[in-house]
Amino acid sequence: MTLTEQDLGGLLPQPSELGMASMESSIEKEETMLRSVAGGDTFGPVEPPKKPTGRLVMHSMAMFGREFCYAVEAAFVTPVLLSVGLPRSLYSLVWLISPILGFVLQPVVGSASDHCTSTWGKRRPYILALGIMMLVGMALYLNGDTVVSALIADQGTRRTWAIVVTMLGVVLFDFAADFIDGPIKAYLFDVCSHQDKEKGLHYHALLTGLGGALGYLTGAIDWGHTVLGKYLGSEFQVMFFYAALVFLICLTVHLCSIPEASLAIVSVESKHLLNVAKPYQYGSIGAVKDGYFKKSYTEIQTLSQQEKLSEKQEAQVERQVTIKALLKALLSMPSHYRCLCMSHLMGWTAFLSNMLFFTDFMGQIVFNGDPYAPHNSTAYLTYERGVEMGCWGMCINAISSSLYSYLQKALLPYIGLKGLYFIGYLLFGLGTGFIGLFPKIYSTLALCSLFGVMSSTLYTVPFNLIAEYHREEENQSEASEGSRGKGIDCAALTCMVQLAQIIVGVGLGFLVIAAGSVVVVVIFASAIALFGCCFVAFFVRYVEESNK
Repeated sequence: MTLTEQDLGGLLPQPSELGMASMESSIEKEETMLRSVAGGDTFGPVEPPKKPTGRLVMHSMAMFGREFCYAVEAAFVTPVLLSVGLPRSLYSLVWLISPILGFVLQPVVGSASDHCTSTWGKRRPYILALGIMMLVGMALYLNGDTVVSALIADQGTRRTWAIVVTMLGVVLFDFAADFIDGPIKAYLFDVCSHQDKEKGLHYHALLTGLGGALGYLTGAIDWGHTVLGKYLGSEFQVMFFYAALVFLICLTVHLCSIPEASLAIVSVESKHLLNVAKPYQYGSIGAVKDGYFKKSYTEIQTLSQQEKLSEKQEAQVERQVTIKALLKALLSMPSHYRCLCMSHLMGWTAFLSNMLFFTDFMGQIVFNGDPYAPHNSTAYLTYERGVEMGCWGMCINAISSSLYSYLQKALLPYIGLKGLYFIGYLLFGLGTGFIGLFPKIYSTLALCSLFGVMSSTLYTVPFNLIAEYHREEENQSEASEGSRGKGIDCAALTCMVQLAQIIVGVGLGFLVIAAGSVVVVVIFASAIALFGCCFVAFFVRYVEESNK
C-alpha cells in the first residue's frame, strides 16, 4: 500500500498543534510549580506540608531547656544574691532592668527577624544568639563570685565586682530567656501548617511543664555534699553544669528540628515563577487563539495582584527597620490584636503576682514563720520550711501544666479556644481566692495544680489565636495589601509578659507595705484573673468555625 502526501499529512500533527501542545505542557508545569509554592492553590496562600510528630517534639525541646534554666534561676538566684552581699535597695533594680529592656526591644527583635535574609532562615539566627546569651548570663550569676574571688585579692573591691557581675548575669539571663520565646513561636508559625501549629503549641506547653518540674526537682537536691559538688567546688557550679548541658542539648535539637527557608531565596523563587509566566501572557486576553489557551479575567487580575505583592514584599525586605516605623506598626495594630494583648497582660499580671510571692506566702502566712527573725530562731526555721514547701508547690504547678497541656488537645474540639481561655482564667482566679481565704497546707498544695492550668493556658491559647488571625487574613483576598509579620505580632504578645513584670515589680511592693501582709498579693492575683475571665469572654475575638 502506498501512502500519498495527503494521507501522510492527515496522520502527522500540524505544526500549530505541536506548538499548542508544547505551550500547554509548559503551562501545566508552571502551574504545578506555583501550586507547590502556594500549597495546592495556584494563587492561594502558602500552606506548608504536614510535619511528623517527632519533628514537632524536637522543635519543642527549646521550651524544655528554657524552663529548666528558669527553674534553676528561681531556686538559686536569691541565695546567690544574698551570698554576694547585694543590698536590699538594689533588689527591685535587678528585677526591673530586664523586663524594661524586653518591653522596649522585644518588638524590634520581632520585626527584624521578619526581615532577616540569613541563609539559615529568619528565626534561627536570633534563637541561637539569644541561647548563647542565656548561657553567658547563667555562667555569670552562678559562677561570677567564684571567678571574681580568684582574680581579685582585695575584699572590698572583690565584693563590689561580685555584686556587679552577678547582677549583670541575672539581667542578661532574664533578658535573653524572655526574648527567645517570641522567635521560637514565630519559627513554629513559619514552617508549620495550621493543624501543626496547634499541635506544636501543645507540645511546647507540655515540655515547658516537664522542664520546669525537672528543674525544680534538680534544684531541691543538696548537691554540695555529693562527689560532683566536692569536685566542682559548690552546688552553684553543679547546677550550672547540669543546666548548661541540658540547655545546649535542647537548643541543638530545636535548631535541627525543622528546615527553615531563607527569606532571600523564597523572594527570588517567587519572583522567578511570576516572571516566567509573562512570555505566555497570562495577563493578555489578546493571546487567546483557536480556543487552546483561555484564562478567566479573575485569574488575570489575581496574577497582577501577585506581581504587585511580590514587589511590595521585596521593598519591605530592603527597607530598614526603624523604631518610628515599628511604633507605627504597633499603634496601627487591629483592635482584636490589641484586645488579645490586653487579656494576655492581665493573665500574666495575675500569674506572676502569685508565683513571685508564693514561697514567701507559704512561709509567712501558711506556716506562720518570720523571715526577719534571727536565723537560729524557731520562727525563721519555720519560715524556711514554708519556703521549701512552696517549692514543692511550684513543682506541682509544673507537672499540672504538662498534664493539662495534653488534656487541652482533647477538650479543644468540644469547648474551643474561647472555652479553654475562659476556664484557665476562671480556675486560677477561684483557686488563688480560696488559698488567700483559707491558707491551709494541704489545701494550698492541692490548689497549686490550678496554677498549672493557668500556665498552660497562657503558653498556648493566645498564640493559637494569633495563628487563627493570621490564617484568616491569608484566606482573605485583601490580605496581600496589608499583611502583618508573624514575628512582630508574637513579639507584641510576648511584650505583655515584660510589662506584667514591670507592673508587679513596681506596684506589689507598695501594696504589701500598705496592707501589712502578703495575703493581699494572692487576693490581688485572684481579682485580676476573675476580671480577665470576663474580658476574654466578651472582648477577645475568636475566629468562627465557618471562617477557618
